[in-house]
Amino acid sequence: MASLTAIAPVQNARLGSSSRCRLSALRPSATFSTSVPVFSSGIACSNSRGTRSVVCAARKHLVGSLTKSQGLRFAVVVARFNELVTRLLLDGALEVFSRYSVNEEDIDVVWVPGSFEIPLVAQQLGRSGRYNAIICIGAVIKGETAHYDAVVNSAASGVLSASLNSGVPCIFGVLTCDDMDQALNRAGGKVGNKGAEAVLTAIEMASLFEHQLKL
Repeated sequence: MASLTAIAPVQNARLGSSSRCRLSALRPSATFSTSVPVFSSGIACSNSRGTRSVVCAARKHLVGSLTKSQGLRFAVVVARFNELVTRLLLDGALEVFSRYSVNEEDIDVVWVPGSFEIPLVAQQLGRSGRYNAIICIGAVIKGETAHYDAVVNSAASGVLSASLNSGVPCIFGVLTCDDMDQALNRAGGKVGNKGAEAVLTAIEMASLFEHQLKL
């Protein structure tokens, strides 16, 4: 974790709308006006009543990389329900893997009946220790009953729980749409491909964990 060194920190200083704050930690500097309370160190604040200076240094910025995908392994959990949509999402995901030099042998695709079943399988895959990230792909389209809300909420909270319980990034790539047109537009149509976007997130998170946060 990045360490901060602070001199004379300003704690909970409330600034007026005409007050000017200058970020003075590292170049380039920036100036802005704010009426929001300032809680963090690293900001030099000046107002009509005087100046209080704070100096801090961010030692490291830890980020994942899309170019360090070699050797990383991924699993893609795909729901068969609404396969017309999920198959397109999967195609977009596999295309991005190829574009970013992830080998085919480092990708496993696991099919499950529906989006409700995704979290349990994702958690099991994460706990296996074989994968650096799990991509969860599904499509839930709203109907006339409350079933939609139950499935969507369960899938979203379940994928999050799978990440937390396994310690492996599980990326939520489940479409939640009002109708089939919305879903198709997000599965390679005019709005893009959410499966492809999920893979970009997965590669970055896997790289972050493997190269920056590995215990």
